[in-house]
Amino acid sequence: MNRALRQQQIRVAYLFMLPGLIFFLTFQIYPLIKAFQISLYRWEIMPGQASQFLGLANYLRAFQDPIFWLAMRNTALYTLVTVPGQMVLAMVVALALNRLVWGRVFFRTVYYLPVITSWVVVSLLFKFLFNSQAGLINFVLKDLLHLTPNYIPWLQNPGTALIAIMTLGIWKGIGWSMVIFLAALQGIPVELHEAAAIDGASRWQRFWYVTLPIMRPTLVFVLVMLTIGGFNVFIPVYLITGGEPMHRTETILTYMYNEAFNFLDFGYGAALSYLLAAIIFVLSFLQIRFLRRPVEF
Repeated sequence: MNRALRQQQIRVAYLFMLPGLIFFLTFQIYPLIKAFQISLYRWEIMPGQASQFLGLANYLRAFQDPIFWLAMRNTALYTLVTVPGQMVLAMVVALALNRLVWGRVFFRTVYYLPVITSWVVVSLLFKFLFNSQAGLINFVLKDLLHLTPNYIPWLQNPGTALIAIMTLGIWKGIGWSMVIFLAALQGIPVELHEAAAIDGASRWQRFWYVTLPIMRPTLVFVLVMLTIGGFNVFIPVYLITGGEPMHRTETILTYMYNEAFNFLDFGYGAALSYLLAAIIFVLSFLQIRFLRRPVEF
């Protein structure tokens, strides 16, 4: 009787899981499989036209594509700048908020507001701020503070355009990391800091030898998630520069999007997406493998 009841409970459980499983297979697994299939073909979208099988040619093409390497360099540069920038500033804010006696909820909300703000909205806002003629940044630098003799063409120059995009990435991501760091800080036993203070440790020494080692799992988690987000940067680049001028601000996702939807080269675009997924997987694995260690009290 118990066995029959157990089997009935299992069937009921699978029945309740079935809608979610169907949704997952339809909108997650099937698109992944289909995208991989497309990456092996010169994919034709017109009815009645046969797609030519290319095997791994689209993948090999990427390694010989200078724009792909340029996009990879820009993506890596964006990640290398924005990830440490977000983590350092978020840690500073979290440490400051952790010491507040009152107003912690208010300031935590203020710092978190950029996170929940639409990427489209803030990207268009930064595009206005860094506008070459009517932008607020140029107005402050030239007309208000007289620090520059002329307006700076922020978005026309690849270097300064990337600065604007990376500034947006850091500003928007501080609040997310801050909330996680603040939660980790509040979970550290007070007795550890008190014992270190009694032993004569300074505030910096307590942070370096007590706080950071205990927060190592949290730091690794945030590092991995921010790295994934950095390599998936798309909206700010697409809306602020569109990858121009001359593909100099292109990232992997914007290049993939342009190849697939502007030039209708879906096979190459799908191959780029899988190359990006492989790069992110390897980086995440290496970060977790070499940085994650057990916490010892």
